[in-house]
Parts: sequence; structure tokens; C-alpha cells
Amino acid sequence: MHNIRYNSFHILTDHVGAYGILFYQSCGPNGQYTMEFDGDEKLYVDSDKKETIWRIPEFGQLLTFDPQAGLQEIATGKHNLDVLTKGTNSTPATNEVPEVTVFPKSPVLLGQPNTLICFVDNIFPPVVNITWLRNKKSVTETVYETSFITKSDHSFQKMSYLTFIPSDDDVYDCKVEHWGLEEPTLKHWEPEIPAPMSELTETVVCALGLSVGIVGIMVGTIFIIQGLRSGGTSRHPGPL
Repeated sequence: MHNIRYNSFHILTDHVGAYGILFYQSCGPNGQYTMEFDGDEKLYVDSDKKETIWRIPEFGQLLTFDPQAGLQEIATGKHNLDVLTKGTNSTPATNEVPEVTVFPKSPVLLGQPNTLICFVDNIFPPVVNITWLRNKKSVTETVYETSFITKSDHSFQKMSYLTFIPSDDDVYDCKVEHWGLEEPTLKHWEPEIPAPMSELTETVVCALGLSVGIVGIMVGTIFIIQGLRSGGTSRHPGPL
């Protein structure tokens, strides 16, 4: 059976309130409303542009969603959070330590376009800054980032994508900044290229190959000689 979850949160302080299927979280001047289907994000409402952003653009050609409904949910969540914050004497929520993983979308081949994925898990509260570094320099082009994705434990996930062309001269880092970290986390990634064989290794490999070839020739020669001898014996004339 499919489940559809509606989530909204707004950024003001660092408190969180949960009311059934409505989530309201503070972390800055903007809010977010997302609709999920079986744990995958279906759409979110851009509160600045006041428009619906579909996770898969083709969905927008078949379905419609009024962004005003999402904005109203955010406003409701903001009101509920204000009540909750006053009722708890402005006690802040606990900042969790996010977990960061970097991996390529497809097997890496030098010179072939690919995508690096920076997966940030266990985010709480949902305020995080994800940036990419190539050779320790900031990269802003060919970068795409998802909205926050909710989890059953009320923490969040977020993914950042970097389109790139693998090269043995380039290394990459995903930099994550979050309130739960004492300092930014850098998750390093570089293509795994087999190390070239040394001259000594090549010499040993060639010597082994030559030895195996010589042994094979010797064994083959012995079998041929034995075959000739057995064949020659059978051709001797028998007694008259």
C-alpha cells in the first residue's frame, strides 16, 4: 500500500514541531513544503518563487499542484511552532552530527562524463551548507542539490550532484557545514587508477612468462619423442 506524506518547515530558530503529517522546522528565512511518495520526493514548493518544483519534470506535464496550498501549510506550521516554542521556554532542539558519503553515479572511466553524489544523512535540524571543491577550489557550475528529504525518525537527508569528467589530475571534496559539526567536514574523492608496474615487476613477469613457455616446449617435445618411439616399435616386423 502506498503512503503519501506531506511535509513543511520554516526557518526561524532551531526548534521543531511535529503535528501528524505536518512538519515545521526552523533554520533560516525560507520554508519548504515537500510531498513524498513511498519515501521518494515527488515535489516541493519554492517559497521564494511561489511555484511547484517537480522532482521529475515530466510529472509536471501530467499532474498539477497549487503552490498556494504548500505556502498555507508553511504558515500553519509557523504558527504552531511559535506556540510550541513559547510552551517549552524556547528550549532549542538537539543538533545531530550529519553523516557524509561521496560516490560516483556510474563506474568511473577517465574522460567519460559522470556524476559525483554527495549524500548527507542524519541532518537535524535541516539547515546545512553543501559545497564542492575541485583541487581545493570551489566549484559552482554543473551542481544540483535536492531539497530536504524527511526520514521516519524526523531527521533529514539531502543530496548534492556534481557533473564532471574524470581525470587523473583532478581530486574532489564535498564540504558540509552544519550546526552539529564543530568544523566543516570534507569528504574526499578521487578516481582509483591502477598503479603502473615498476621495471622490476615487469622484468619478473616477463621472466615468469618466458619460463612457462620454455617448460611448455620441453614437455611438448618429450611427448612427441615418446610418441615417435612407441610408433616406431609397432612398425618392427614380427617373426616369420
